[in-house]
Amino acid sequence: MENSLFKSVYNPDVLSCIANLSNDEVFTPPELANKIIDMLPQELFENPDTTFLDPCCKSGVFLREIAKRLIKGLEGQIPDLEKRIEHIFSKQLFGVAITELTSLLSRRSVYCSKFPSSEFSAYQFPEDKPQGNIIYQRIKHTWKDGKCIYCGASQGEYDRGADLETHAYQFIHNLDVKKVFNMKFDVIIGNPPYQLSDGGAQASAKPIYNMFVEQAIKLNPRYLTMIIPARWYTGGKGLDTFRDKMINDKRIRILHDYVDASECFSGVEIKGGVCYFLWDKNYSGECEIFKHKGNEIDISKRYLVEKGESIFIRENKLISIMRKVWANSKIEKDSFETIVSSMKPYGLRGDFFKDPSKYGLPPIKEVASDGDLRILGLDGLKRVYRYIPQAYPLPKRDLLNYYKIFIPRNVGSGEFGDFTPTTVVASPKDLCTETFVQVGPFHSMNEANNADNYLRTKFFRALISIRKQDQGASKAVYHFVPIQDFSKSWTDKELYEKYNLTQEEIEFIETMITSME
Repeated sequence: MENSLFKSVYNPDVLSCIANLSNDEVFTPPELANKIIDMLPQELFENPDTTFLDPCCKSGVFLREIAKRLIKGLEGQIPDLEKRIEHIFSKQLFGVAITELTSLLSRRSVYCSKFPSSEFSAYQFPEDKPQGNIIYQRIKHTWKDGKCIYCGASQGEYDRGADLETHAYQFIHNLDVKKVFNMKFDVIIGNPPYQLSDGGAQASAKPIYNMFVEQAIKLNPRYLTMIIPARWYTGGKGLDTFRDKMINDKRIRILHDYVDASECFSGVEIKGGVCYFLWDKNYSGECEIFKHKGNEIDISKRYLVEKGESIFIRENKLISIMRKVWANSKIEKDSFETIVSSMKPYGLRGDFFKDPSKYGLPPIKEVASDGDLRILGLDGLKRVYRYIPQAYPLPKRDLLNYYKIFIPRNVGSGEFGDFTPTTVVASPKDLCTETFVQVGPFHSMNEANNADNYLRTKFFRALISIRKQDQGASKAVYHFVPIQDFSKSWTDKELYEKYNLTQEEIEFIETMITSME
């Protein structure tokens, strides 16, 4: 009888249920795991020497689905099912679990028993390997100045007792995987944890998925594939170096890009979407990019970075538009970014209205007196004005005496074309808190109004989307938008003609971006 226990208890549907639960960790549905595995050369599953590592096991779904393919692929070479399973589980499949709970879940999924050395395991490991080949060891963070030196976790958040998970993930905490398993891996695959609290304000968190990718590349596998948040495309918070490495790595052969993360993870919202990729050690060339949106897939083959630029442009059709826009201009001096302020244009924090003394500043007024300066900010979620005398000791006075535009620093979600800010055209003597960025200077109200109308064009908002991957609308997202002559007002039709856009390019913008009117 060929391993009847394996056949009777191996139930793939359980993990579909787990993937749909609300969890701090994002579990991978089996359907998605198989799409990711599909990117690998399928002959790998016909080779009894191919080794696989999941360094961030949660449900064990990747190893389980790989096991199913190996069981079928090795049928000709190892006809006996029981011997085939023994070979696969003991010599080909390996994992590092992220928590004690997920280690038990992974073993249950892969071995059909959370105790691999028990009689109920599909393959019974020897007693000296009670974890099988899916290991977990509780370790501690290594603290320095309140942060973990390996992952950057906050000591205040994660310096925990023995009864709580430390979330000090082995794979990125000085674990020598080669020594633990005494082998080199052909394929590294997984869905790593995405972030950890860094002890900053509110829900401030540090991305850590990049560390898993970098550590995996250091192991020099033949193939690497992981599903991770797509926010690395534009860098930011600990991701600039990672972004630069990734977009310039010509070994990335395939990239699947999802703006809406729920298309991969049901009911899960991940700002900026997610992506999964295939890194091929022996490949060097253009990347095949699959842009997913609903039932539509836009496919292109290109390098991940445009010559002279430093980010990945997500929308394939935007590339030709951007090239036309900047064909005869210098982005360094003609970019709209050059007239957008950095954070805190007047040095005033977002909570300045609550207690100015917190920042060593005098009181402010709710009712204006003659000659007062006017400050735009938030009281809770409501926009309000507060007033100060002209002699008030402002930290900065940039553009105070000019016309300008105030734009919310956070607007939209990062989806293409969702830049629809409620702007304020401001007069001299108007200023704002860091809730807003400032655009200017303008020498007349007419210029400021024309610039404000330009912000509302579909052309402008399409180019904003090149860099805007989340709710943030800081200075950098305006990088690819050209400045215009604001002595006149501009329409989309005039802008399309100015930059010689094709009908296809125009239809792309008109279809993808809704009117703000």
